[in-house]
Amino acid sequence: MESDLRSIGELARDSGLSISALRFYDGAGVLAPARVDPRTGYRWYAPGQLADARLLARLRRVGLPLADIRAVLGAAPGSGAAQRLVDGHLRRLEDGLADARRELSSIRRLIDQRENPMTTTPVEYRFTVPARELAEALDAVRFAVGGDPELPVLSGVLFDLDGGLLRLVATDRYRIALAEVTVESSRPEESEESVAPAAPAAPAAPAASAVVPVALADAVRALLGSAEGAVELALGAGEVRVTVGGHRIEGAALDHDYPDYRPLVRLEPVHRIDLPAAELRAALVSAATSSLPSGPHGAACEVALLTVDGEGRFAVAAPDAEADGATGALRVAVNRDFLLEALPVDAPGQLVLELGGPITPLAVRPADRPGTFSVLMPVRLPA
Repeated sequence: MESDLRSIGELARDSGLSISALRFYDGAGVLAPARVDPRTGYRWYAPGQLADARLLARLRRVGLPLADIRAVLGAAPGSGAAQRLVDGHLRRLEDGLADARRELSSIRRLIDQRENPMTTTPVEYRFTVPARELAEALDAVRFAVGGDPELPVLSGVLFDLDGGLLRLVATDRYRIALAEVTVESSRPEESEESVAPAAPAAPAAPAASAVVPVALADAVRALLGSAEGAVELALGAGEVRVTVGGHRIEGAALDHDYPDYRPLVRLEPVHRIDLPAAELRAALVSAATSSLPSGPHGAACEVALLTVDGEGRFAVAAPDAEADGATGALRVAVNRDFLLEALPVDAPGQLVLELGGPITPLAVRPADRPGTFSVLMPVRLPA
């Protein structure tokens, strides 16, 4: 009976959503009315839909994407799915706020340099990290350094100091590699060329970065060799210095702004596959491939197909393999050589392969070092 239903105007008044918003969410399949008058097209809503409308209004206020709003309202009670979606959105908001704080800190420094060019004190951050961790991090990202002369900023390794972590990042636009190194101690120092008064005390969580030219990064790796103990690094004033075992290497950083890598490495995979590194390498080497023009600048590359069937079983197949038609099956095409390069060399341990969808970036990381991983873009297969 219509007497038991709310009109669209009444629901708008009681939920905080406008009438036009309720019409939009009906058309988007998010909140459909309980009844639509076949003659007038007027919408009527059941009493129980007021709670959903109020929830929808709040989800809208916090910027939850439409697809996630639909999933929250459609989630089975007690499944935890709605809470997971909201938790994931909160993480994205917190990440975005952290990114904004970091960028605003850099903006303040640039404004200070612009307004006080003669008195701004160049600050150099000196810190120590374990030599073995730095060597492993350089090995983990070196393969992804770009070589395009049109993009000189990608021809180096980003050293990004962020509080208690040093992140090394390399990308050629088709894949990105990231490795984390524990910072044992850090402190800011005035540049030796500065004649300005001393800078304020160091913040508790310093932040600095430099794009290290690939030749300098390779020289640092050679210097580290199999060294143990600590290595001292200095970033700032356009220079990079590395000291280990009484030997020092220094050079100029690339004078370019590195792309913001953080949004690119925040993945939300659907499948996480644990498997031995040797097993994945052997499967990629032995699998049939197809040559497709999907490499850098349209060059041909060997493409392999990663599949996950409806029961969660993983396999490597030829790109032209027939789909099994199972519900939930996933097929992700990938540049085989890129994925092989991303695998740790001679690593006997376990890997975690993260897959999100056929056009979603995939990640591969050592199970015992989740902060060290590579992200690759899938290859679109011909229709």
